[in-house]
Amino acid sequence: MQHNSRNKVWFVGLVVLLALLFVANLGMGSVMLPWKQVLRALFGLSSSGNTAWVIVHDYRLPQAVTAVATGILLSMSGLVLQTLFRNPLAGPSVLGISSGASLGVALVLLSGSVFGWQLPAAASDFGIVVAAFLGALGVLALILFVSSRVSNVVTVLIIGIMLGYVVSAVVSVLQFFSGSEDLHAYVLWGLGSFSKTTVIQSFRLLEMAFAGMVILLFYVQPLNALLLGERYAQSIGFHPVRIQKRLILLTGLFIAAGTAFTGPIAFLGLAVPHLARSLFKTSRHEVLLPATVLSGAVLALFCNLVAKLPGYDVSLPINAVTSLVGAPVIIAVIMKNRHLKTD
Repeated sequence: MQHNSRNKVWFVGLVVLLALLFVANLGMGSVMLPWKQVLRALFGLSSSGNTAWVIVHDYRLPQAVTAVATGILLSMSGLVLQTLFRNPLAGPSVLGISSGASLGVALVLLSGSVFGWQLPAAASDFGIVVAAFLGALGVLALILFVSSRVSNVVTVLIIGIMLGYVVSAVVSVLQFFSGSEDLHAYVLWGLGSFSKTTVIQSFRLLEMAFAGMVILLFYVQPLNALLLGERYAQSIGFHPVRIQKRLILLTGLFIAAGTAFTGPIAFLGLAVPHLARSLFKTSRHEVLLPATVLSGAVLALFCNLVAKLPGYDVSLPINAVTSLVGAPVIIAVIMKNRHLKTD
């Protein structure tokens, strides 16, 4: 009973923190806006022509919504992959899907220098999103093909990691032969950003995140069973291989969508599930899934706010901030597990 009350307090606290950080992301930046102006612009109480309305609706709102959606998508992916592979260090990058997105973008941005092609249309923001999504789906298709031939999920994990290395090697070759301008554009994409979406794109991404969460709710019991091993899951009526394939497909789509619109975002998918477990002291997915969703959204908004450097005209790369926040979480998890084993 006390445990349930504690979880309710954490859930309420995360919801309140999410709301506060969301509004803070709308008000803080190179131009600081008063809270009253932010709320009036957000709820349509101010005219569409004034400065506050333009800043909030055209720039900061899609950025904040994209941060929430990406935080949810990557965090859910990390939770599912850590359960499937029973590996605390499994995350969105382990299957090579993020690397596939990078390859798609590299082919668009760097192929002009390497092969002498001129692709001005493909180099648009929309072309980059499409290329990243197709590259990620290409690697996902290979992973699904492998999983249809191999029943051992650990083998699928190893092959996914190897595919990631192969794709990264191809990208490195393209970078070596590319021109400085194209290489600069690719490096900027690789630093990650939540500011590359329009209002419509950001809300479509958020809809996908919520739809994915609803779908995962139907897999709560199978995920709980898989924590205890494939034999146990099979003994209580689940089909482990079929469930694993479906969840790999689902998480692959999550990672592809998040990476395509924002670039590769480090550590969110890896660190947030551990943060949720430490806050809620449970491994039950009926609690962990909503906890991970809220924690991912909160952490993404926090990192985006830090990256803005409120009051300054420059912004930090979002990958630098997520790494600074996420890496200590992973180190703490490793040290905690080591401490438990030595006790």
